[in-house]
Amino acid sequence: MDVLDIFADERHFRLRLFFEGAALGVLTGNVVAAFRWLLQTADVMRPGFYVFLKENMAYALPFFAVLFIVGLLLWKIVKLEPMISGSGIPQVKGILLGEMHMRWAHVVLLKFIGGVLAIGVGGMSLGREGPSVQLGACVGQGIGRGLHRTRSEGRYLLTAGGGAGLAAAFNAPLAGVVFCLEELQKNFSPLVLMAAITAAVTSTAVTRMVFGGAPVFHLGEIPVIPMDGTYFLLVALGLFTGAVSMAFNPMLRVSLDWYRALPVRPWMKPVLPLMMSGMLGFFMPEVLGGGNLLVDSIVTADYALPILLLLFAVKFTFLMVCFGSGVPGGIFLPMLVLGALCGAVFAKGAEAVGVMPAYYMTDCVAFAMAAYFAAVVKSPVTGSILIMEMTGSFEHMLAIITVAMSAYMVTDMTGGQPVYDMLLARSLRIRDHIRKHMRRHRVAVELVAGAGSSVVGRRIGDIAFPKHVVLVNVRRGMSEHVPSPDFELIPGDYLYFLTDDTDVACLTAMVKERIRDK
Repeated sequence: MDVLDIFADERHFRLRLFFEGAALGVLTGNVVAAFRWLLQTADVMRPGFYVFLKENMAYALPFFAVLFIVGLLLWKIVKLEPMISGSGIPQVKGILLGEMHMRWAHVVLLKFIGGVLAIGVGGMSLGREGPSVQLGACVGQGIGRGLHRTRSEGRYLLTAGGGAGLAAAFNAPLAGVVFCLEELQKNFSPLVLMAAITAAVTSTAVTRMVFGGAPVFHLGEIPVIPMDGTYFLLVALGLFTGAVSMAFNPMLRVSLDWYRALPVRPWMKPVLPLMMSGMLGFFMPEVLGGGNLLVDSIVTADYALPILLLLFAVKFTFLMVCFGSGVPGGIFLPMLVLGALCGAVFAKGAEAVGVMPAYYMTDCVAFAMAAYFAAVVKSPVTGSILIMEMTGSFEHMLAIITVAMSAYMVTDMTGGQPVYDMLLARSLRIRDHIRKHMRRHRVAVELVAGAGSSVVGRRIGDIAFPKHVVLVNVRRGMSEHVPSPDFELIPGDYLYFLTDDTDVACLTAMVKERIRDK
C-alpha cells in the first residue's frame, strides 16, 4: 500500500487499523502480562526473602555476589542494545519524531530480560510502565514490519502499541488511549484513536484475564470531599505537590551527569545501585521495586509524619541512583509512589493543625499521585484518568482534576520541562552513535495546525516548509481541501504531509500551537 492511499481510501484504512489494533492488543497484553507477573511475584516474595536473610546471615554474602553478577549482566545487555536503557518512553517519542530507530525484536527480548533483572531480581526503584510502553511499541513496529506495511502505517501501530503497553501495565485502557494522544502524538488524531482504542481495550482484556479486574492500588474506600470549606484544601494539596515535584527533573539531570562523570569502569555503574538495593533490603525494604505495596500500606499502616518524610527522602534518592545508572526501568510508577507520599505528608500536616480530619487521608494519597505525575510529566489529563482507573475512584473526577491542574500550573509557571521531553533531548545530544547511523525514509504525517503557530493565517504557497516536505491533504471539519498555494490555513486544520522521517521534529515544531509574543 502506498502512503497516499491513506488519504484516497481513509475509511478502509481505519477499518484495517481496527483489526490490526486488536491483534496488537492481544500480543502486547500477553507480553506485558508476563512481564508484570514476574515483577509482582518478586514484590510479594522480596520481604519474606529479606526476613530469611536476617535470620540466616551466612547467605548474605552469596546474595550480594548474585547482585554483582546481575549488575554485570545489565551492563552487558545495555551495551548490546543501547535503546533499552532507561524508561523507554523517550525512545518511543524519539522514533515518532524520526530522531531514533530501533531493532524491535532485539529490544523486546533484552528490555524484558533487563527489566526483570533490574526491578524484579535486583529490587531497584524503577517502574514497569516505561518498559511496558516500549515493549508495546516494539510489538506494534513488529506487526507493521511483518505485514509489510508502510512506515506511515507503522507509526500508527507503534503509537497504539505504546498505549496498549501502558493500559496493560496498569489495567487502565482509557489512560492508555489518552497517553497516546496527549504524550506520544500530542494532538487528537482520528487514525491514532482508532488503533489506540482497539489495542488498549484488547490488551487490558488480556491482562484482566490474568490478574482480574481489581484496581492496581488497593486503597479501600475513598470518601467524597464535600463542596464546602474543605474543598479549598485540594488546591493547597496541588500547590504543595507541585512545589515538591519541582526538584524531580533537576535531580534526575544531576544523577545522570554524576554517573557520566563517575571515574569507574562502565560495568560498575549498574552494580552500585544493586549493592545499595541489597543494603536497603535489610533496613527499609518498602522502598525497593516499583512501589505498589508501599502505596497500599500508606493508608493502612498509619505511618507517623517523620516516617513518611524519611520514606519519601529514601525513595526519591534511591530512584535517582537507580535511574541514573541507565539500566532498563521506568520512572512512571515511582513518580506515583512519591506523589502518594506527598499526599500522606500533606494530610498528616493538615490533620496536625486541625484543618482536615484524618478521614481524608486516602483522598490526599490518591489525588497527590495524579498531581505529582501531572507536574513532572506535564500531562494532567493522562495523570487524572490514570489515577481514577488505578484506584477505581471515578466519582472523584472533579477533585482529582482540581489537584492535578493546581500542581501542573506550579511547574508550568516556573518553566518546568516535561520529564520525557527532557530525557529525549538529552539522549539525542549524548547518543551521537544513534543519530550517526540514521537513514532517511519517506513517511506520511498527520498534524493539527495549532493556534498561534507559524502556519496559521498564511497561504500554503507562502509557507517555507522543509525541503523534503510535501503537504498532500488538508481536512477542515468533515471536508477535504486540495492544498493549493492560495489556500489559507486556520487553527484546527488537519494537515497531512509526505516527508522524510528526519524532518518530522522540525515540521511538528512549525505546526504545533505556540503563544505569540505580545
